[in-house]
Amino acid sequence: MAPHPVVQAIIDLSAGAIGGTACVFSGQPLDTAKVKMQTFPTLYRGFVHCFVSTYRQVGLRGLYQGTTPALMANIAENSVLFMCYGFCQEVVRFISGQEKGAALSDMQKACAGSVASVFSSLVLCPTELVKCRLQAMHEMAASGKIAHSQNTVWSVMKSIMHNDGPAGFFQGLTTTIAREVPGYFCFFGAYELCRSLFAEYMHCGKDDIGVAPIVFSGGLGGACLWLVVYPMDCVKSRIQVMSMTGKQSGFFKTFIHIFRTEGVRALYSGLTPTMIRTFPANGALFLGYEASRKIMMEQFDS
Repeated sequence: MAPHPVVQAIIDLSAGAIGGTACVFSGQPLDTAKVKMQTFPTLYRGFVHCFVSTYRQVGLRGLYQGTTPALMANIAENSVLFMCYGFCQEVVRFISGQEKGAALSDMQKACAGSVASVFSSLVLCPTELVKCRLQAMHEMAASGKIAHSQNTVWSVMKSIMHNDGPAGFFQGLTTTIAREVPGYFCFFGAYELCRSLFAEYMHCGKDDIGVAPIVFSGGLGGACLWLVVYPMDCVKSRIQVMSMTGKQSGFFKTFIHIFRTEGVRALYSGLTPTMIRTFPANGALFLGYEASRKIMMEQFDS
């Protein structure tokens, strides 16, 4: 027996929250290195130098700076993303004239994920803004761009509210949406296609392929996402961090400024820790989501 739509939405939201939590704890230090390298591409010689420098300057705490807003960001984003993913699949079925609950193609699921990402961007942007600022706070203070270091979630939130008001929490929203829509098309498309190939090879259903194939499929989906959208994520991080110093240009002007003054390479600064992070983090995300969702859905099997 299929659960009520409201119950189904709660299941998808809860499973997304569990997956988001697993994602953060699997890859936070590498995400911190990514943001630092994106914001200060000339300060570090590479990923290892950034990682070691951060550890020496601030200790292990520095590598986990921004974990609280990262948890808030990932739980909020993935809860809304997977809840809307389920809803958008029903919309795709309706548009394509299929019955409720009918199996969708991998391409149709990719489209559903892409549309769902618009809604998740609205909750992701404010929390990711605080996370990025915390992660780059040491460098901003050391370079003299800000007067003093704000090293807590609350102090950063108060600063944003005082300087820019509620609208300040949505700095970088346009860039976030521009990143998420094509990114999650690739994310869900690659994930579902990879699961289909595993299921075909193993002669079983997509939900029964096991832990390792799910982790690999999630990692591949994450890798495809970042390879496609990384320059946009770099611009987003730059806007969100540098807006601490005053009004920051929008996506297009910031993109052109980086391209002209720092070159194409700056737009891909921090890609190495991102690609290293993507397999364990996104593998954990989908494993947490699929496993918890399956357990909750089994309660409604007749």
